[in-house]
Amino acid sequence: LFPRPLLAESSFSPSSCSERGGAAAPRLGGGESQGFLHTRDLKMDDKSNMLRVLIATDCHLGYLEKDEIRRFDSFQAFEEICSIAEQNKVDFILLGGDLFHENKPSRSTLVKTIETLRRYCLNDRPVQFQVVSDQTVNFQNVFGHVNYEDPHFNVGLPVFTIHGNHDDPAGVDNLSAIDILSASNLVNYFGKMVLGGSGVGQITLHPILIRKGTTSVALYGLGNIRDERLNRMFQTPHAVQWIRPGHQEACPVSNWFNILVLHQNRIKTNPKNAINEHFLPRFLDFVVWGHEHECLVDPQEVPGMGFHITQPGSSVATSLIDGEAKPKHVLMLEIKGSQYRPTKIPLKSVRPFEYAEVVLKDEADIDPNDQASVLEHLDKVVRNLIDKSSKRAVSRSQLKLPLVRIKVDYSGFSTINPQRFGQKYVGKVANPQDILIFSKAAKKRQSVEEKIDASEKLRPEELNQQNIEALVAESNLKMEILPVNDLDIALHDFVSKDDKMAFYSCLQNNLEETRNKLVAEADTLKIEENLIVKVGECMQERVKERSLRSKESMRTTTGSQNIQGTRNENATGPTFSDEEDTRQMLSISKSAQRRGGASRRGRGRGSSSLKQMTLDGTMRTRHSERSTSGSASVATRSIVDEGIDSPSSEERERDELHDLVENSEPEEIKKDKGRKRAAPRGRGRGSTSSAKRGRKSDFTSIQSMLMNKDGDDDDDDEDDISTRLKKVQPQV
Repeated sequence: LFPRPLLAESSFSPSSCSERGGAAAPRLGGGESQGFLHTRDLKMDDKSNMLRVLIATDCHLGYLEKDEIRRFDSFQAFEEICSIAEQNKVDFILLGGDLFHENKPSRSTLVKTIETLRRYCLNDRPVQFQVVSDQTVNFQNVFGHVNYEDPHFNVGLPVFTIHGNHDDPAGVDNLSAIDILSASNLVNYFGKMVLGGSGVGQITLHPILIRKGTTSVALYGLGNIRDERLNRMFQTPHAVQWIRPGHQEACPVSNWFNILVLHQNRIKTNPKNAINEHFLPRFLDFVVWGHEHECLVDPQEVPGMGFHITQPGSSVATSLIDGEAKPKHVLMLEIKGSQYRPTKIPLKSVRPFEYAEVVLKDEADIDPNDQASVLEHLDKVVRNLIDKSSKRAVSRSQLKLPLVRIKVDYSGFSTINPQRFGQKYVGKVANPQDILIFSKAAKKRQSVEEKIDASEKLRPEELNQQNIEALVAESNLKMEILPVNDLDIALHDFVSKDDKMAFYSCLQNNLEETRNKLVAEADTLKIEENLIVKVGECMQERVKERSLRSKESMRTTTGSQNIQGTRNENATGPTFSDEEDTRQMLSISKSAQRRGGASRRGRGRGSSSLKQMTLDGTMRTRHSERSTSGSASVATRSIVDEGIDSPSSEERERDELHDLVENSEPEEIKKDKGRKRAAPRGRGRGSTSSAKRGRKSDFTSIQSMLMNKDGDDDDDDEDDISTRLKKVQPQV
């Protein structure tokens, strides 16, 4: 597996070797190569335990496909990357996003990409590693497995890739151009997160667990998410969850080599619009950072975090700035156990790019009032750059027209037309229309460290853009139906990605989220209603059972009381039954109430009829006292026995007590008419107010009623009734 000779020791990155957990690996070798794993320190014959990965990012296939000179640059660089992987016989290729430049690549771009992948990836070469994780979670497609395990395809060079900000998923089905390659079984698409609805959201990163011999690698992937949103997610507790490999006897958790590949902003010009390295977890060992086009392929250690970051940069220059003028490289990573060795490999098919900066006021041979001297000086600079590029390309098999960019600081001078200036270099440079870019010197800042190039501050794709949030803030609008963030994303997709269904998708997603919330709330309310109905049914059953028991107890008590009343009847003479007494007393009370009301209104009229009615009521009351007191004692006993547990029987017995009190009250009023005036019902110490105060006063009211009634008779009657009350009271 090591047919290609390794680069010289000077090509290795400082502090490139690290062990799990951030501790430095043993430093071997001497001189400038100290700090690297030496070639002979890794056993070359132990190929079964070494995993070799070729890492590249930002291929931007299809960039300037309508330009006659530069239309094939991206495809030639990508084909060279695949060729390097084939020559070094790596186990797989790892891409860090932005495989395509357009969100909807043309048919020509798709055809060229598929042809390249078929040419280098489909062969009979055996794959010497295995994926031991749940592949249905790692690869979100209908097949749910890594492409080389498909029996219908002979995949000899697997490709693992995430999406970037140029080829991210969009539309109703949330699909990207990489999904086409994944469905064709040409690449393994992972790191695709579904963020539905508004708010910060939540994501879970499941690693692809790769094992080769004794080497175990956990590969985490995070496709591009809007930097502002991902920044908030990292600062929100539990919004980003990392799944660690499970503990196994053959490979404990500490033996896994953890790699993360992501595609986000890294430049810290705006902290809210970039991802800080300190947001990442400390258990990582190696991070592949995409989206940044400047080639910083040598792994750099993050202070205090314990992992290294590599930034391979783009394979084709899309922004003509100083950062892209650096030579383009890819990285070959060799992993064995918990150690790794990076090897950067230059790309030779990349179009040469020369960059220079000119400050006109610092040049002595330029007259501010003479524009010809300015043109002559700029022509001289361009020619020098072209000669410099041609000297570098002497050893190359194919000489390409170079890209030339001159940044001119024209403070104190007048500008010239860049298109007219570039006409003389048609056929000599690849970009004659934009060789010159004019700018003015920025104001002096307090410190040199804060001085940042304006061209690096503003990316070409971010110029002249304003988001929905800023518009809403300026207009003081209140978004009540659709979230501002979702509208911002929909507008970006509609303009930048030519997604005609962007706003429709935004509306459908919010409607679906609202429906789900309503269904969840309805289910909760339905469960609560069912519980309330069941509790009500149980309460009704308990009330019925208690009422039945109270009736049975009343029948038993009434039967015993009737027996006692029969014995007393033989001694004192015949009496009426309880029902007859109650019926007669009700009729007497009603007539007495009518006449009593008339007497109260008339204050003295009809006194003879009242006296006669009082005598009749007294005679009848004496005959039914025994039965009345017996029924009252029975009712009072049932109230005491039931108590609080039987509200229905309590109300029924209370109504009976009120009937008894009302039957006796008119007689009491009639007898006391000549001596004193009766108190109004409900305000004095009558039976109605005492019944409202509680159950304990029910029997007291009956007893006071009977005693007041007996007090109006002669002394003999008082002795007789008091004796009877003494007999009844112990029963209560």
